[in-house]
This record gives sequence, C-alpha cells and structure tokens, in this order.
Amino acid sequence: MKKTLVLTTALTGLAFTASAAEVTVMSWGGAYTKSQVEAYHKPFTAETGITVNSVDADNPATPIKAQVEAGNVSVDVADVELSDAIRLCDEGLLEEIDTTLLTAAPDGTPATEDFIDGSLHDCAVANIVWTTLIGYDKDKLGGTEPTSIADFFDLEKYPGKRGMRKAAKTTLEMALMGDGVPAAEVYEVLATDEGVDRAFAKLDSIKDEVIWWEAGAQPPQLLADGEVTMTVVWNGRIFNAIAEEGKPFGLLWDGQIYDLDLFVVPKGAPNKDEAMEFIKFSTATEQLANQASWIPYGPARKSSIEKVGSFHSDPSIDMKVHMPTTEEHLANAVQNDFEFWVDYDAELNERFNAWLAN
Repeated sequence: MKKTLVLTTALTGLAFTASAAEVTVMSWGGAYTKSQVEAYHKPFTAETGITVNSVDADNPATPIKAQVEAGNVSVDVADVELSDAIRLCDEGLLEEIDTTLLTAAPDGTPATEDFIDGSLHDCAVANIVWTTLIGYDKDKLGGTEPTSIADFFDLEKYPGKRGMRKAAKTTLEMALMGDGVPAAEVYEVLATDEGVDRAFAKLDSIKDEVIWWEAGAQPPQLLADGEVTMTVVWNGRIFNAIAEEGKPFGLLWDGQIYDLDLFVVPKGAPNKDEAMEFIKFSTATEQLANQASWIPYGPARKSSIEKVGSFHSDPSIDMKVHMPTTEEHLANAVQNDFEFWVDYDAELNERFNAWLAN
C-alpha cells in the first residue's frame, strides 16, 4: 500500500521553492520507515521546506529497476540493500553520488573518513547497519555469560541446544570464527576447499544439539520457550524481545556478521537535486544517531555512535549497547561479502543441504 507523508514548513537555508520542491522516498515500511520519518523526513522538511512523499515497497530495488527500464521514474530516493545497490549501479540504473559533498562530522572529519568501511559507493550512501549475531538466555547460563563466538560451539562450558539458521550463509562464517579464524580472514579461508572442510568440521561438533530455523521470528521464540540456550538471531528481533517483552536475553557481538542498507537515486529521478540534498541531510551525524533511538540498527557513521541515546519510548534502555557499529562490537565482525556469495552460493548450499541430510 502506498503511504504518503506530506510535511510543509517555511523554507530555510536552501534555494528551493517551497510550493514546488518535493522528494519521493521509497523504503521498506513498518517500524523501519517510521524511524526514517521521525529522524529524516520531518527534520528535513523543517529545515528546507521540501515536501517528503514516503512510499513503501516489499523490496525497493524491484520497482526502482522496473521504473528506470520503463523510462517512467516517480521515485527520487530509495533505501536498498548493498547487493542491490551494487547491481543496479553496475546496470546503469542509478545516478552517481559525489560522496565528497556529504556533510562532515562535527569535529570536521570528512564524511569519506567518517563512514564505516564499505559504506560509500559510486551510486550509494549507507544509512544503517543490521546484523546477525548470537542471542542467549541469561537465566539458563548459571551466571556465566559467553564472551566469544567460540563459546557458542563449546557444549561442555555452555550446555544446551543451539539455534542456527538453516542456510549456508552466515552459518559457515560463524563456524570458522568459532574455530579461531579472525574475522578479516573468513572469506579468504572459506574460498578454499580446506576452509570449507574446516567450517563443516566445526559444525559437526554441535550438529546433534542444533535446532534449525528459517524465519526471523523463530529464534527469539526458541529462546523464550526454553528450547535453546543460545541461538543465531537478527539483532532487531532479539532487541524487540528484550525491550518490548522484557525477556532476560543477552547479546554476543563477537563474530557478528553485518550488512548495510543504503540510499540510492534512480537514473532519471524527477527531483534529482532535492534527492541529493535529502541524502546529504539524512546521512549527517545527528540524523543517523536520531534514527537509532527508534530502531536498533547501527548508524553507518563513526561520529554518530557517541550521540546515540536511549530508546525513544523507554529512557532506561541505552540504545548504544544494541548498536552493531560500536568500536567494541566491530572488533571481530565480518561484513557480509555479497560478491563471495554470488560466486559460491550454489556450491556451498548444495554441500550444506547434503551435510544436513546425513
């Protein structure tokens, strides 16, 4: 369903005509779009007088591609995943973005040095980081909480069932890190036959204790029902269980595998100039920090982390501890390598499924 948000105030600071200037932004809907409306859309209109039209899609990359190829573009900015941003850019379907024009950090650090690694591309600027990590039930661990990804695979030290996603992606990376491979070397190792054998050998060590899940809502429920002691889980899902339901769950960030969502401008966007201003404004330090008070996705800028405050509806919840992008949480973290999985997805999933069947 199309949802339109019209926000108007007096024009300030930018040379656009308030009666005509607008920008249409497409995102994913739900709590995520809500966080963007509060952190980006409303203050952008307040500062510039530019109307923001908010449109939702199941996956914004799909209508963007269709619109550009049909020569009938109605969207100015879209929020897409990294793999889609790279693909659409390579296909010539996106406008290039001059990242040197992005807003500097408050201390003057250029934006090109302030964004986390992998956040800036020829046609895309990241806004949030979401991640796959380990969640656990504090009440089931006898007061000793895990501190490393290796603990997830240690059934002697931490007895109990484990929850894991029924897929090769992230499962194999975590297995290698659990076996001592540094995050920075994971894909180099996994690209070898020996590395793949090593990952499956590590999985063999806990296979009999694993409950496999396929939908994001399952792992928090597995913890809540006492079916597992620890589980691989998406950080937004585990946060909701903690913040909204009061569950006694903890987060293990060591060995997290993070991914990005980014802003792009479709080729032929009707309001290209306004789109670029929107991206510049929304990816500034303050705005990215403000979004993090609405949803537990990490800001893509280093300078935003220290400005992240409490959960918007519960001041007792410090959102910093739930951000994937703190210096501590990124110490041994892997960024999902979509190019690796383009090359190896079929091969590794075939082996993974055969391994599951045996």
